Amino acid sequence: MIKIIQQKMREKNLSQGQLASSVGIKQQYISKILLGRVKKPSFEIVVKIAEVLDIDLNQFKKKGK
Repeated sequence: MIKIIQQKMREKNLSQGQLASSVGIKQQYISKILLGRVKKPSFEIVVKIAEVLDIDLNQFKKKGK
């Protein structure tokens, strides 16, 4: 999930702060997600991130499950 978010952020030229503002959360929380410190962000947050970055939620599924 982290690599997908980072790739989409690069494609859209979005900073962590811009993404956080669009999602409605603090930049520090986005940073923690991207650093792997938040292992399971809430589904609501994941959906909002996916919407902002135009990511299909199915891309976040782990392979083999």
